[in-house]
Amino acid sequence: MTRTLAPLGRRLSEVVSYRRVGAYDILVADDPDGPDPDPGQFYMLTAAERWGGGTDERPFLPRAFSVMRRTAGRLEFMLEAVGPGTTRLGELRAGDGLWIAGPFGIGFAAPRDGRTPLPVGGGVGTAPLAIWQDELLATGLPAPALLGFRDAAHAEGAALLANPRVATDDGSAGEHHGLVTDLLAAELDADPHATVYACGPPPMLEAVRALCAARGVPAQLALEAGMACGFGACFGCVVPTRDGGYVRLCVDGPVLDAAALAEVPAP
Repeated sequence: MTRTLAPLGRRLSEVVSYRRVGAYDILVADDPDGPDPDPGQFYMLTAAERWGGGTDERPFLPRAFSVMRRTAGRLEFMLEAVGPGTTRLGELRAGDGLWIAGPFGIGFAAPRDGRTPLPVGGGVGTAPLAIWQDELLATGLPAPALLGFRDAAHAEGAALLANPRVATDDGSAGEHHGLVTDLLAAELDADPHATVYACGPPPMLEAVRALCAARGVPAQLALEAGMACGFGACFGCVVPTRDGGYVRLCVDGPVLDAAALAEVPAP
C-alpha cells in the first residue's frame, strides 16, 4: 500500500492564521517544504513555546491531528479544546511557532467497481473528510457528506465541507434530529452501491462498521487512538483485528478496512 512519507524529524512551522468555527479552532500553519499529505494522514503537533500546563508547566506529549486541508504550502487543522493539550494548541495565534512532524500513516483509498464514495463524519472527524471530499470532487466523483454533531454550535463545523447533510443529537440544527448513522442507513437504502469513508468517535465508527457489515457495503474507517510518537515506536495505539493480531494505527492506519475489524474498540 502506498503512502506519502514524512521528512525525517520534526520541523518548526509558523501559525499564519486562526479562526473560530462554532465550537472548533481552525489553525493554519506554514509548511512550504513538506510533502502534500494523502487524505486521511495525520501530523503530530506541539506548540513551540510554553508546551505545558498547570502551575508547574508539566510538559505534554505531541497531539495527533488529521490534516483538514493543504493549500499553497499551508496546512489546516481542526481542533476542539477537550483537555489541557488541545486547549494549549487552541491558544496559538498568527506568528506563534508550531512544531510539526508528518504526514504519518495510511489514508483513504479510492472506491472500486464504480461505487459512489460516501463520507460520514462526527465532530472533529469532519477534518479528514474535508481534504478527501476535495480530492474526490476534483476527480469528478460525487461525494455527498453526512455529518453528525451534538448541537448547533458544533454543527457550524459542517460549513467546512461542501453541501453536507447534517444530523444533531439534540435537533438544534440540521435536517435530522438523531444520529448520523440514521442518515447513513437511509442513504444506503437508496443506493447500496457505495463505499463508506468514516471518521468520528469510536461508538459512531462501530455503528458504521456494523451497519455496513450487515449490508455488505465496503467501508474505510479512520480510527482515533492516543499516540505518543506517531511512527510506530511506542505501541500506544494498537487495535485488535479480526484475525487475532494487532495493528498500530500510526503506521498501519489510521484508516483501516472495516472488514478487518470484529468491532471498533472503545477508547
